[in-house]
Amino acid sequence: MSGKFEPKQKVDLDPPKDDPISLDYLSKCDGTHEGYPTYVAIKGTVFDVTGNKAYEPGASYSVFAGKDASRALAQSSLKKEECRPEWEDLKPEHK
Repeated sequence: MSGKFEPKQKVDLDPPKDDPISLDYLSKCDGTHEGYPTYVAIKGTVFDVTGNKAYEPGASYSVFAGKDASRALAQSSLKKEECRPEWEDLKPEHK
């Protein structure tokens, strides 16, 4: 299937990580701590976004880096206070 939404170049992504990590460790994976990867968690699954410029400090999606962004992403929100793991109380259209 080809179309205007296909990437111009093939994108190779690492599989998501389901290994448990602490929120403390996740918070260090925000792109500002040398030696740590950049992670984003969504509903308990951790995605390695290291090297993706959109998640670098000051970039458009940096608000999600080092956080469980389940609630914010469900609501299409870029607000820092919405980057938290609680999403179960959201309306069905946001789940």
